[in-house]
Amino acid sequence: MKRNLSLYIHIPFCVQKCLYCDFLSFDDVLYAKQLQYLDALRTEMKLYAPYADRYSVKTIFIGGGTPSTVDESLIEGLLTQVRSVFRVDRFAEITIEANPGTLKYTDLLAYQSYGINRLSIGLQSADDEMLKMLGRIHNFDQFVAGFTSARRAGFKNINVDVMSGIPGQDMHSYVDTLTRVMEYRPEHISAYSLQVEEGTKLAEDEELLGMLPEEETDRRMYAMTKKILRTNGYERYEFSNYCQPGYECRHNLVYWTGGEYIGFGLGASSLFKGERFSNLRELDAYLELMEEAGKLMTPEQDMIRLYDAVAERLRKDTTAMYVDRRMEEFMFLGLRMIRGVSRTEFRERFNKDMFDIYGPVINRYVDDGFLRLDEDRVALTDAGIDVSNIILSDFILDK
Repeated sequence: MKRNLSLYIHIPFCVQKCLYCDFLSFDDVLYAKQLQYLDALRTEMKLYAPYADRYSVKTIFIGGGTPSTVDESLIEGLLTQVRSVFRVDRFAEITIEANPGTLKYTDLLAYQSYGINRLSIGLQSADDEMLKMLGRIHNFDQFVAGFTSARRAGFKNINVDVMSGIPGQDMHSYVDTLTRVMEYRPEHISAYSLQVEEGTKLAEDEELLGMLPEEETDRRMYAMTKKILRTNGYERYEFSNYCQPGYECRHNLVYWTGGEYIGFGLGASSLFKGERFSNLRELDAYLELMEEAGKLMTPEQDMIRLYDAVAERLRKDTTAMYVDRRMEEFMFLGLRMIRGVSRTEFRERFNKDMFDIYGPVINRYVDDGFLRLDEDRVALTDAGIDVSNIILSDFILDK
């Protein structure tokens, strides 16, 4: 029986890097080098050929960067390569991220023809001045045009990203964003709070930093998100993710439940064959390595040996997922989900009872009102979610 597998394809190119962005992405890479990078992605995929027959790919996520900046025919080439190496389930969830300023109706039609059936649109705010302040390349009208085009093209599963805690934002403007987004009834809404990360342009802009909402205001926005979305038919299934019934992001659920996945491309992370690892983050080094690997891919080449040799140079860090580490991740990733974690699933995976390992921690937080027990499941309460960083850290063994 084939095991389930998910794939992430990283396209690190943008038209313009947002002020708050700390993702591994570039807005100044020449087109020729972008083409070279896409060739490198296809080469990296081929390296997994010796292992591909053991798996059935259930989800694919094309993220960035901004994948919708890349010519649609190049996206087709990537998916064609995926299907030539892996067995992709006919009902696989295939997502592509898009910026409203780059969405074209013809591209959306092409995505549909390539089997892409889920679209994730990064809106962030319905306020054009806030979008400009953040360095976004689009306005709300472009979002509306892109969303409408996606529906016309046949997309029936669309996510919209919105953000709270933006400089100059208050409760009224945030609620206005949620309300205007819900008018279009996307199947999924990801509602994040802005994080100021070191090394970003935002972190160095004293004027914008002075305009950030106070922490209490940001907390009230977070609480209001759940109330407003639930009233309009969206249930929260993870800290920052809401959906209409049946539209959870299946790809992200793989991350939160400890499933296997491979990340292709610069800096991409993987959990595969009992190891967690991420690719190197230097673009030229990645391109050079993949070019070397491509030249060695002859019919006579032992692909397992080549995979091992390239992996040694490609992977920035590798961690063997021993039982203790897997149990930790099962708990602190699984508890991000509103439904929590299952004692039965814990026992099936690790041949141990959850309470034999974590009983004192669970009981303490249940008594404090931060965790709840619902028959087979352990989950954070609303109060627990508010202090989740502290609670989740207590599920690390041998600290």
